[in-house]
Amino acid sequence: MLLSLAGICIIAGAALAAVNQFTLEPIATSKAAALQAAIQKVTPSFDNNPTEEQYKAPTAEGDSLTIYPAKQNGQLVGVAVESYTKKGFGGTIKVIAGFDTKGKLLNYSVLQHAETPGLGSKMEEWFRTDKNRQSIVGRSLAGGNLTVAKDGGDVDAITAATISSRAFLDAINRAYSAYRGNGTEGMTGATPQAGEEQVAPAGETASTEEGGKQ
Repeated sequence: MLLSLAGICIIAGAALAAVNQFTLEPIATSKAAALQAAIQKVTPSFDNNPTEEQYKAPTAEGDSLTIYPAKQNGQLVGVAVESYTKKGFGGTIKVIAGFDTKGKLLNYSVLQHAETPGLGSKMEEWFRTDKNRQSIVGRSLAGGNLTVAKDGGDVDAITAATISSRAFLDAINRAYSAYRGNGTEGMTGATPQAGEEQVAPAGETASTEEGGKQ
């Protein structure tokens, strides 16, 4: 029985390893295509390959974010910045934000979140909806960070999801911080910067539950 169980384990392990090896390339290809689509969604038309020219840019918190320069005929027309925050009600929120060469937010896409369905999960469309002060698309962050109205800002938070709204705007603000803080290189899409990405500082602790108590 021992030999039989050992044989079964060896065969099962080999089969799993073979399947994993077989699916590595398709998964990588799928992720690359999804990233390219996200970059296209948030930047002007480009004729280069932003992922091949990606580089790291530091943030005020001491970590770094990935920037993808979008170019047309060799000239920088915008950038896509892959950003994140750990201040979400459900944990980490990852976004990709697009800026033009003057720092205006062109568009964004939410890559990952674990916010409450029907509340914080509305961030994908809420902050681009042209209603009251919801939309942040087209705004310039040169004058300061985006902040929800409850904190003295001019952005309407998602109803009953202030924590999620704060966190989402934090991810966008961090994206701009990396873009702006990279100085001349951030405006020209210069060569990548060396250094590994560090872990971002822990976000504020949510002291209330999402759903009207934020």
